[in-house]
Amino acid sequence: MICSNITRDADGTLRFAGQSVPALAEQYGTPLYLMDEDRIRFNCRMYRQALRDSFGDAALPLYASKACAFKQMYRIMAEEGMGVDTVSCGEIHTALAAGFPAERIWFHGDGKTDADIRWAVEKRVGRFIVDNETELLALAAEAKRQGVKQKILLRVTPGIDPHTFEAVNTGTVDVKFGVAIQTGQALDFARLALEQDALELEGIHCHVGSMVFDESVFEDSAEIMLGFIAEMKEKLGFEAKVLNLGGGYGVRYTEKDKHVDIPARIAALADFIKGRCAALGIAVPMLLLEPGRSIVADAGMTVYTVSTVKHIPNCKNYVIIDGGMPDNPRWCLYRAAYTVLHAERGGGETELFTLAGRCCESGDILQPNVPLPADVRRGDIVCVCTTGAYNYSMASNYNRLGRPPVVLLRSGDSYIAVRRETAEDLCARDL
Repeated sequence: MICSNITRDADGTLRFAGQSVPALAEQYGTPLYLMDEDRIRFNCRMYRQALRDSFGDAALPLYASKACAFKQMYRIMAEEGMGVDTVSCGEIHTALAAGFPAERIWFHGDGKTDADIRWAVEKRVGRFIVDNETELLALAAEAKRQGVKQKILLRVTPGIDPHTFEAVNTGTVDVKFGVAIQTGQALDFARLALEQDALELEGIHCHVGSMVFDESVFEDSAEIMLGFIAEMKEKLGFEAKVLNLGGGYGVRYTEKDKHVDIPARIAALADFIKGRCAALGIAVPMLLLEPGRSIVADAGMTVYTVSTVKHIPNCKNYVIIDGGMPDNPRWCLYRAAYTVLHAERGGGETELFTLAGRCCESGDILQPNVPLPADVRRGDIVCVCTTGAYNYSMASNYNRLGRPPVVLLRSGDSYIAVRRETAEDLCARDL
């Protein structure tokens, strides 16, 4: 199986986190987001231990909220000692509503409005990751108005191509995020930050992209970022105490994807950073990483009921389900690959089908050319694996469809973390 928390019984029944998927579908209905809470906690602990072992107790993983955010997720992150990376006031509000401590929130984003900045400073969010000079000056003015010394990191771009999909490549010079090092603008950005009395510059941040499997990408990023820290020390008299290298470790969506040994990668990264710091004559900074996908992706599975099976001779076969692009838009956006499984039968004769959604949209495809039982029929249960990241968080109400519930699986039990959206919910804000 694609992940160790997915198994089959001898009769072909699919199990996720040890629980019968058909039984969960019957109990909660479909479409249905399932999330393995034990796997989420395991992944958090893996990151915390790996960073602690390699960089010391000060090192901290920040959960990238945009991967999947709801109140119970923030409660889990708080209990596991994680920081969180947020990109909107909505994410911050959700975290605070769940009781997550404000001082362990980092606020990202390249387009923060004046209202965003004012509200986040009022809520005493721990750190802003400042994207550009315009934001820097607006934040400095607001912090001064509120009498706050706001801690910040500066987002800079190292000019790294992580060889990933263009839409999730964020580290090159010509992206909308951050300020480029190689143009000289980042040094001016740091100089301006140090001139602001209401701001406390702690360090620098970069993020080169997502779904990174190349072993050298983080070392390449660190090489440039550490060089920039040394340049700031020489030219500005400021030595950064914090280095945030962002996130991006890839996960296995299909059998073709490689397994990433994250603790081993972090240990190798630590050896590299310590060696370069010694050579550059700078102190080893406090290291932050921002895992999101690699915390929650393999903790997720989406469950559907088959509505229609269509065979088009000498052309294509379709399995149409009761969900679609509103609950998982990633194939439409990125041509993202997924593993699709029948929940009740695992053997026997198969055919290739395109798994399609119910929307009035020819592009409503979840996955083309997937093997399913040749006798798949209306009422069968099928599942898409590794959907814990960027499915619920990207879900929409296209075609006026309600979003599925999120059900967490924990130690053989299950509970609703986000209830199913109803028709009444869809009309609740209409006047």
